[in-house]
Amino acid sequence: MSHRPQTGLAAVSAALLAMSRHLEVRDVLKTIVASARRLLDAEYAALGVPDDHGGFAQFVVDGVSDEQWKAIGPLPRQHGILAAMLHEAKPERLADVRKDPRFEGWPAAHPDMSDFLGLPIRDGDEIIGALFLANKRCPKPEGSCGFTAEDEELLSILAQHAAIALTNARLYERSRELTIAEERSRLAHELHDAVSQKLFSLRLTAQAATALVDRDPARAKGELHQVAALAAEAVDELRAAVVELRPAALDEDGLIATLRTQIQVLDRAHAARVTFESLGVRALPAAQEEALLRVSQEALHNALRHSGAEHVDVTLDRHGSGALLRITDDGSGFEPTATRQAGRHLGLVSMRDRASGVGGRLTVESAPGKGTTIEMEVPGG
Repeated sequence: MSHRPQTGLAAVSAALLAMSRHLEVRDVLKTIVASARRLLDAEYAALGVPDDHGGFAQFVVDGVSDEQWKAIGPLPRQHGILAAMLHEAKPERLADVRKDPRFEGWPAAHPDMSDFLGLPIRDGDEIIGALFLANKRCPKPEGSCGFTAEDEELLSILAQHAAIALTNARLYERSRELTIAEERSRLAHELHDAVSQKLFSLRLTAQAATALVDRDPARAKGELHQVAALAAEAVDELRAAVVELRPAALDEDGLIATLRTQIQVLDRAHAARVTFESLGVRALPAAQEEALLRVSQEALHNALRHSGAEHVDVTLDRHGSGALLRITDDGSGFEPTATRQAGRHLGLVSMRDRASGVGGRLTVESAPGKGTTIEMEVPGG
């Protein structure tokens, strides 16, 4: 297989476009590293984001297998050549990194590297990362560096755009954290209102039962049955809120496992039967998986709390290179075009915003007495 790299403006453009497609920091880092290695035709590439304690908050590699990476061990510290790039803020182009006086060795499982090109990634005066490549795939006379001045210039252009992409991704994640905080606040408010109403009714019904127990035992018994029903509803509200407030385990478990777990809990917590099926779905970009999860949560919230449905079915299937999420209930339904207010109440605006924000599309089919089907399609990475 030929290892000849892409060349020219088209190659640089492809690398920059690849970086701009992602919003999650981890996805951006992986794309930067893969783009740099492909653009300069290197055997290895890596990018480290420093922490405030002499180590790296994140360190992404390309050209090293998962098994090799696990065998290498803990993330590197900020020392040697890495420290030079982070603290001296200048490019490093070396014929043999192992012969540089700053070289301090590497773990036994680390791949052997010789010629080396690295430079800092800067956001203004702040160094936010170190990007480097090793082992240029080209003929190299003994003692010379395969990386050229042109390679250094190309990597410098890539690093400048990488800084923009990485900064945008960080801003996106911060805004998402704020959105999650707002959602938690909304859920807490809903929980307070719903459970307070149930407990208030519970108290009044219990008082009525107490007043009736001596003069009308039969009516008192009926009131006590109502107390039990109200208590069960309050428990349902609490359980549902716990599910929604619990952080999604997308990073650890993936979208399908996270959805399946949450739907199993909802099925136990509510009188309605809630089911989930998935077929052939590949891993999607992190932003798309989160959008699919949040839309499913919002749609399930509507179906279980507002529609009176007896059955709610959730499916997630492969659709081209992307996925199609479908939530169907047999509840009371509504007229989607009747009022804008109804759309706001059911969160349809926010669901559509989430879908469009990741390049997807949301459709709603419903009619009074006919249930509701919500579909969200995403194109994949």
